[in-house]
Amino acid sequence: MPVRVLVPVANGTEEVEAITVVDILRRAGAEVIVSSVDGLQVVCSRGTRLVADRLIKDCAKEVFDLIVLSGGMPGAEHLRDSKELTEMLKQQELQGRKLAAICAAPVVVLQHHGLLSRKKATCHSGFAPRLENNQAAADQLVVVDGNCTTSRGVRTALDFALKLVEQLFGEAKAREITDQLI
Repeated sequence: MPVRVLVPVANGTEEVEAITVVDILRRAGAEVIVSSVDGLQVVCSRGTRLVADRLIKDCAKEVFDLIVLSGGMPGAEHLRDSKELTEMLKQQELQGRKLAAICAAPVVVLQHHGLLSRKKATCHSGFAPRLENNQAAADQLVVVDGNCTTSRGVRTALDFALKLVEQLFGEAKAREITDQLI
């Protein structure tokens, strides 16, 4: 069975973070579904137009090995406010499957919904003061704590995506993808 990954997007999503994750995970062999909480076409934080594979409501009953949230504002707020996505994230956590978030999303989405409780995390420096009980990890580029992976932002998006490959496919696959990129 293929590894299935959901990458939700919204108007205002940080495009580099979303596209980097989608690209690297697809190179590794994951089945990646880009799903919008807004319309099928979204306008990202820097004006890039992105067409999602599906709407989030059409993915709500599916099971994913990993759900990855990109940052960007107000994209992270739109992800946070999606009832369908919120329920999917809570089920993902409850069932012990992987969650990941970068930039503003660790604080704006995961922490907001109680999904960072007792976990170390990092995020964009502008949101780091809002991290609850995670200050020791806030300056790290990528933090893995149990089933949750977080990262800082655009500059760390590639490291973040490669860490997700390592978790889903192993170190050898992550090295293979890294070698392809050089």
